[in-house]
Amino acid sequence: MTHKVAIVTGAGSGIGRAVAVALSREGYRVALAGRRRAELEGTAALAAAGSCLVLPTDVSDPSAVEALFSAAREQLGRLDLLFNNAGFGARAVPLEELRPDEWRNVVEVNLNGTFFCTQQAFKLMKAQSPRGGRIINNGSISAAVPRPHSAPYTATKHAITGLTKSTALDGRAFDIACGQIDIGNAETDTASRMKAGVLQAHGAVAAEPMMAVDNVVKAVLFMASLPLDANVQFMTVLATKMPFVGRG
Repeated sequence: MTHKVAIVTGAGSGIGRAVAVALSREGYRVALAGRRRAELEGTAALAAAGSCLVLPTDVSDPSAVEALFSAAREQLGRLDLLFNNAGFGARAVPLEELRPDEWRNVVEVNLNGTFFCTQQAFKLMKAQSPRGGRIINNGSISAAVPRPHSAPYTATKHAITGLTKSTALDGRAFDIACGQIDIGNAETDTASRMKAGVLQAHGAVAAEPMMAVDNVVKAVLFMASLPLDANVQFMTVLATKMPFVGRG
C-alpha cells in the first residue's frame, strides 16, 4: 500500500471537514464519518479526487461505530490515523436549567462516541500489519478553563483528557500513539458567535478574537506526521488574544 488511511469523525463541517480535506491532499485515503450524508458528500467534493469514503455514522451508537470501522477495513485495508473530532455542546443556560436529555446527548457523543471509536481503532490497529497507528482526540481548552454555562461540554472534554492518557498508556505496547489537541476560537460556523459577543466569567458579554481554522489543520497534520515512536501528548492552539490565560 502506498497511501495511509484515516478515519475522521464529525467530518461534515468545521474542523472535521478542514482536517479531512487536508489529509486527503497529503495522500491519505479518508473515511468520513458523521450523521448527515449530504454534508459528508460536501466534504468529499472538496477533497482530493477519489480519496474519500463517505460513511454516515452516529458515533454514540456502538453498532454503528463497529460498522464504520469494519467498512473502513474492508474498503481501505487498514487504519493509520483516527481523528476523534465529533462533538457538540448543550444550550448555554444555567446548570440547573439543563434537561437530563441535553446532558445525556452531549455525554453520548463527546465521551461515549470517542470511547467507542477508540475501542474499535484498538482492535483494528492491533490486528493489522504493520501493527499500530495514531489516535488524535479533539479536546478543548474548556476542559481546564471552562466558560460560563458549559457544564456538559466541559465535563466531557475534561473526561477526554483522562481518556487520552489511558489510551496512550494502554496503546504503548502495541505501537498505538494517542495525543490530544485543545483548540481555542478557531473560526468555524459553530464558533462564529464568538465574534458577536459571548458571556464572560465576570458577567459581561464581549466579542472575542478568532483564528483561521487552517492553524488547527496544520497542528493536526504535524501531530499525524510523526513516526509512531514519537508523540505530541497534548497541544493547545488558540487565538493569541482570546481571553484564556487569565480568564475569569
